[in-house]
Amino acid sequence: MKFVGLAAALVMLLPTAAFADQAAADACAAKLPKDASTIYTASAAQASPGADLKAVVTKVTRGMVLSGKMSRDAAKPAAEAAGACLVMANK
Repeated sequence: MKFVGLAAALVMLLPTAAFADQAAADACAAKLPKDASTIYTASAAQASPGADLKAVVTKVTRGMVLSGKMSRDAAKPAAEAAGACLVMANK
């Protein structure tokens, strides 16, 4: 299943730490393509200090794919791009 690959990629991208640079993360997100931006927005709304960002992004992305809002092919790169911006908030 493609979500296994997505989850594995996000494990490397999304350490959990205190939110530190939300402005940089939001600036990064402003440059994202539509699918990645949607994932970022939904994930950021659910992420709180101490949250497992990988799990949040995976849940959001999976929900979008299962509801037909995003193709499986688009899911992995969009989630990785959104995750890269979310990581900025954790540095």
